[in-house]
Amino acid sequence: MPDAIVAEGLVKRYGHLVALDGLDLSVPEGTVTALLGPNGAGKTTAVRVLTTLLVPDAGHAVVAGVDVLKDPQLLRSRIGTSGQYAAVDEYLTGFENLEMVGRLYHMGVRRSKERARELLDRFRLADAADRPVKGYSGGMRRRLDLAGALVANPPVLFLDEPTTGLDPRARLDLWDVIEELVAGGTTLLLTTQYLEEADRLADSIAVIDHGRVIAEGTSDELKAMVGGDRIELVVDHVDNLEIARQALEGLADGEIRLEPGLRRIIVPVAEGSQALVDAIGQLGEHRIQIHDVGLRRPSLDDVFLALTGHQAEELINGNRSADEKEGAR
Repeated sequence: MPDAIVAEGLVKRYGHLVALDGLDLSVPEGTVTALLGPNGAGKTTAVRVLTTLLVPDAGHAVVAGVDVLKDPQLLRSRIGTSGQYAAVDEYLTGFENLEMVGRLYHMGVRRSKERARELLDRFRLADAADRPVKGYSGGMRRRLDLAGALVANPPVLFLDEPTTGLDPRARLDLWDVIEELVAGGTTLLLTTQYLEEADRLADSIAVIDHGRVIAEGTSDELKAMVGGDRIELVVDHVDNLEIARQALEGLADGEIRLEPGLRRIIVPVAEGSQALVDAIGQLGEHRIQIHDVGLRRPSLDDVFLALTGHQAEELINGNRSADEKEGAR
């Protein structure tokens, strides 16, 4: 399968700050790759270089068969982009917004109108097509913005945190739309702060830190890098934690962690469901009462703390401000 996006050794500096430090990336045609990373890692800078909004200081990139540096105008006709904030004119109607995009692509008046109606139907916005966008909800604006990125039916699509700020229902709706696009053969590169989003949408995930790709793979492969399943148990009394630790040592696939303040013990295991059954049995034999028990995969915090040294909370709360700083330079 040929690559729709190829980046080799991309470098971008802002004075003494290195935003991209030899970034390499490839995205096969018809697949989804998610870029994940802590705030200021270079995700948005990478997208801006690949969409011709920034010129790199070094490196090479080809998108949709077009050299990013040699023919940026041709490339813009072959890609669609949607940023963190819906780029729509709130004083125009939904229909007028999409029709205007069609005319900017020189599609002609008739085809621009037809395409606008097609996309309004596809994104379930037909009932609001003739209403000013200022009356749209956040989810409706995001769907309209994504529709605008698809007016010219581009083979490659870039989405920069497409669901940031949406409520859970609107996020699920937009995921459905994105999955339909990919099923139709669109190649997608997205940045996201939600591992759940990458879990559902991405064929591959590239973790970026300090302007470099430091890990690549599926969501499961990345989680495996920081350990497999973990059993979490809350026991009846803090004095029983050490007894529980000794009882469960034979099941552990790594270091057992105790959290006395929560009366909790965390046990990394290789075979999750069977190990959970065995752990409950072991504690029963030692007459230790369990107040809560669960089996979970590594979390967003686990992955990012292990791979980048940054807490997930920093990623979630800091991404937008850091990317705004990148954009202001």
